Amino acid sequence: PYVLVTPNETRRKKLQQSKLSFAKKELNDLEQWKKEHKPGPITLVPQRLGGNESEAQVRQNQQMILMQSKYQKKHKREEYVKAKKAAEEAEILKKKAIQREKAERLEVKKRQEEMQRRKMLLEDQKFKTNELLNRLDVGLPKSDSCQIANPGPGSTAW
Repeated sequence: PYVLVTPNETRRKKLQQSKLSFAKKELNDLEQWKKEHKPGPITLVPQRLGGNESEAQVRQNQQMILMQSKYQKKHKREEYVKAKKAAEEAEILKKKAIQREKAERLEVKKRQEEMQRRKMLLEDQKFKTNELLNRLDVGLPKSDSCQIANPGPGSTAW
């Protein structure tokens, strides 16, 4: 449920009239302000403009500037393209230098690993050789512990 409040007609008309009178007063104030702040007439002392050149010379100079502007635009565009290419080339060279440095570091690392591998291989080879020699030494009788007699013609054990 809701309650409907009927508007008070006299009060409504009074409000509308006050709004209208306020708007009219504002418009009148604006018009008054515009009249008070109206700019005055401009007075300039007449003087000769354009320098010492005649109108024909000025027009000819303008025509030359217009014709040269095409070439200047083209020249600017070419300079921009050159600068852009130079920047790209510098960036490419920078990237190449970085890649070259990475490749050199990788190559040094590979060389070090190869040297370490060879060193390990040599150590292993020496170890295996010594092991083999030790096994051979154990299998043979020692020369000072076992004396071999020269068998003479007359001395035999039989």
